[in-house]
Amino acid sequence: MFKKILIANRGEIALRIQRACREMGVKAVMVYSEADRDAKYVKLADEAVCIGPASSTHSYLNMPAIISAAEVTDAEAIHPGYGFLSENADFAERVENSGFVFIGPTAASIRLMGDKVSAKQAMIRAGVPTVPGSEGALNDDPATIKRTAKAVGYPVIIKAAGGGGGRGMRVVHTEAALLHAVQTTKAEAGTAFGNPEVYMEKYLQNPRHVEVQIIADTFKNAVYLGERDCSMQRRHQKVIEEAPAPGIPRRLIEKIGERCVAACKKIGYRGAGTFEFLYENGEFYFIEMNTRVQVEHPVTELVTGIDIVRAQIEVAAGQKLAFTQKQVEIRGHAIECRINAEDPFKFFPSPGRITGWHTAGGPGVRVDSHAYHNYTVPSNYDSMIGKLIVHGDTREQALARMRSALSEMVVEGIKTNIPLHRELMVDAKFIAGGTNIHYLESWLEQHPR
Repeated sequence: MFKKILIANRGEIALRIQRACREMGVKAVMVYSEADRDAKYVKLADEAVCIGPASSTHSYLNMPAIISAAEVTDAEAIHPGYGFLSENADFAERVENSGFVFIGPTAASIRLMGDKVSAKQAMIRAGVPTVPGSEGALNDDPATIKRTAKAVGYPVIIKAAGGGGGRGMRVVHTEAALLHAVQTTKAEAGTAFGNPEVYMEKYLQNPRHVEVQIIADTFKNAVYLGERDCSMQRRHQKVIEEAPAPGIPRRLIEKIGERCVAACKKIGYRGAGTFEFLYENGEFYFIEMNTRVQVEHPVTELVTGIDIVRAQIEVAAGQKLAFTQKQVEIRGHAIECRINAEDPFKFFPSPGRITGWHTAGGPGVRVDSHAYHNYTVPSNYDSMIGKLIVHGDTREQALARMRSALSEMVVEGIKTNIPLHRELMVDAKFIAGGTNIHYLESWLEQHPR
């Protein structure tokens, strides 16, 4: 096992990884920007190194500064968390070439799965179902593009091969709008992702977003840890996640989980990862793989009892998985609400000083947050300040516990989206389960403020 790990991230995930290290008896080195100097995890760290100003470009995305921090503190491995450099193949490569262990998959795996075209082709070869669409990237021939769209059937969606996070996508309903949409998406993709390639897929009208958590070691062992439903989204950003996905037969989950495991073995994947699917009319369609720990990993931890961050570290240290597929059991139900520093209905960011902070408690309640009383939420980064997660024996109990927990949670001095979560937890259709990815945006339109 490593003696010292550098955590190349900030916020709640930095604290989450630090806690795993402490539990394992591993020293944690925190890097931080000038804006995060007073962060809880910086104060609690065994060692902390300032790597630059508030701008993430000059701090959390500054590869030489992070690697230098690892060198001067004698760290042995670097955990990237999520976001920032976590899915940057060049960073993973530089970490390994500098003599450190990257706590994640190989650079080759990140490149393969980071390009949506190559990822889809790899999944087809591995027998994982994908959304009907173009065979690879679209070329520049208008006639071929039109033929492909006609064969797939309108509406179609044009996606950037290097895109992610809901960016680089355009829905097309008619042939008249097709060529312009392709060219526009190509131009945007080239600017945003440095890769102008785009591909085409059938646009599913009312799908759910269901993802499968996997973890694999370097001894050709891989397991899936059940599924999560992340359909409550706004502008492709997840708001609420839960496990297991309500209303989906276990035999279908087992089938798709086994295919994900087989795909991991085929591509030689190591570490934690998530296969994301659209689910509609009893069918799963692969959309992408996230080659890192997910924001919503706690719901899986609560229903399986498996510490995913610890497993990441153990696998990176060259250990075998501590459990087999047969030992993975799904117990009860878990729900996570992302707590963001933003207006709950207009969604404007709300940075500033937290003048009142009281977190929820009680049976089955977990709060993952780096915030505290008098903490100042910086304006430089993502607005998420924490996650409220609950677990119950049934989904009904989990919903009741979440309603109770949200009623207890107090954050003053800034605005948060807690009022939105409180309303969604008593919404009849959400309580019934199985809402699609468009439901929240439709709900917001029907409940204007």
